[in-house]
Amino acid sequence: MANRNDILNAMNEWLKPENFQDYCPNGLQIEGKDEVATLITGVTASQALIDAAVDAGADMILVHHGYFWKGEEQAIRGIKRRRIKQLLDNDINLVAYHLPLDDHPDYGNNRQLARVLGIECPRPLDGLVWQGELSQPLSVKAFEAQVARALDRQPLHVGCGKSEIRTVGWCTGAAQGFLGTALDAGLDAFISGEISEPTTHLAREGGIHYFAAGHHATERYGVQALGQAVAGAFGIAHRFIDCDNPV
Repeated sequence: MANRNDILNAMNEWLKPENFQDYCPNGLQIEGKDEVATLITGVTASQALIDAAVDAGADMILVHHGYFWKGEEQAIRGIKRRRIKQLLDNDINLVAYHLPLDDHPDYGNNRQLARVLGIECPRPLDGLVWQGELSQPLSVKAFEAQVARALDRQPLHVGCGKSEIRTVGWCTGAAQGFLGTALDAGLDAFISGEISEPTTHLAREGGIHYFAAGHHATERYGVQALGQAVAGAFGIAHRFIDCDNPV
């Protein structure tokens, strides 16, 4: 058992959410029981994740995508009501970290994606965009296959450029708008989760390989790393539950 507030204080100290202007509240979003023995992590606080967490006896759910986003309807009804009611009925804490988890140098989505994809010397490039290098140049097809194997999902490849890829930029999630940062840096390839209609033209005309590897698929790893750190620091049980999402 560990005290909820002690866990929250530790995560806030690690991630420093006060340094970010975010689109949602970071930290505790739904208050549950004071003591935590079982921590469940997942990408998004969907109904499927809540159901699975209840079955697993969760005292706390830690996610990247929580609730109360800027611009969303404020009324608690329908889907939002059902989710929140189940959390309250089962006295489960819901904790979410968005941009602070993307950016963290150890537990962050960008840092963890580099680990999963085997990108060396990962480091911030500009803002939330990171850069690194492959240990040896790979053909475009070989690199695409490497991403597909690592993420268990076939990425969408658009654009054009060098026949071999060595330098890579990336930003997990819906970060297609940061493609210009990779272009300005002269990188061979850029990876993000999602893609928009203009992305194809920018990648083609800019001479860069763009890989849309899935919003969910690219953001599965930061919350796992943070959950493992919490479990290790406080001696509680931790389990990651992956609720499939093709986007």
